[in-house]
Amino acid sequence: MGLIVSLFFGFVPMFFFAAVVYWIDRYEKEPKILLGATFFWGVVIAAGGAFIINTAFGIGIYIFTGSEGAAEIGTTSIVAPIVEEFLKGLAVVIVFFMFRKEFDSVLDGIIYGGIAALGFAATENTLYIYRNGYQENGWEGLILLVFIRVIIVGWQHPFYTAFTGIGLAVSRTNKNPIIKFIAPFIGFGLAVTTHAFHNTFGGLIGGLGGLVAGTFVDWIGWTFMVGFIIWMVSHERSIIKNQLLSEVLSGVISQAQYQKALSPWNMTVAGMSGKVTARFYQACGELAHKKEQLSKHGDERGNKVIVESLRNELAALSPRTR
Repeated sequence: MGLIVSLFFGFVPMFFFAAVVYWIDRYEKEPKILLGATFFWGVVIAAGGAFIINTAFGIGIYIFTGSEGAAEIGTTSIVAPIVEEFLKGLAVVIVFFMFRKEFDSVLDGIIYGGIAALGFAATENTLYIYRNGYQENGWEGLILLVFIRVIIVGWQHPFYTAFTGIGLAVSRTNKNPIIKFIAPFIGFGLAVTTHAFHNTFGGLIGGLGGLVAGTFVDWIGWTFMVGFIIWMVSHERSIIKNQLLSEVLSGVISQAQYQKALSPWNMTVAGMSGKVTARFYQACGELAHKKEQLSKHGDERGNKVIVESLRNELAALSPRTR
């Protein structure tokens, strides 16, 4: 029973968090199947691989030093941040190279990084809640670990891995060859650094004070990330505004549809209005981003053909859409 409850509180909250991340992507929704695969990567490949590698390094450090403390600190503060961020970030790298057409903006990098990290967190939380909570201290320990892992530090892994996604997205959207090369390494470095800081800071203080101080610093970081995401959503709205105006002037979409496409809440409402309406406004976002790509990167991987195809689709759907 303890394992079932641990699985519930390990996975269900992360599914909810993933839905929040998906909702944040207002103007051009990423494919659900790709997001699902990214989440699954976090659950199985990243979490499973990290457990094996972290355990192996911990044993190796103990054998080399003969100190349990050194093994604990070395694994927690050095090995785990590097290994876990590499394995979570690898899912974003795969999307970056294999599904490049879906990697349109910095917000996309945050979305894919966050989803992979939430999959990882689901497995890790289940392990901690069951092993460190239920098995060591019964139901009281389980409830305490649920509170800590889900409520207190529930967004920690998406926060770290978002930096890897941001780095890859900056590389994707920038023409400068130096920035294109170094941005992913800077993003990964920030992911590892913030992860290592979290793992180390609270432990240095220790006890309840360490938990409180660490949580305070974590929430400051998350607040800045939320502000950055809001700014990125606003930036995407400006892309929609600039790139779809010509579609109004040419008669592909109406002025009323244009105004709805600019609304950050419209995708939620459109989804309730039927498949045709939802697809119409999704195509509006895709067209705007593809036109932006075309203007910045040229006819990369058939951007011109994709733009014309989306424009024709909008023209066909427009009379059936409010």
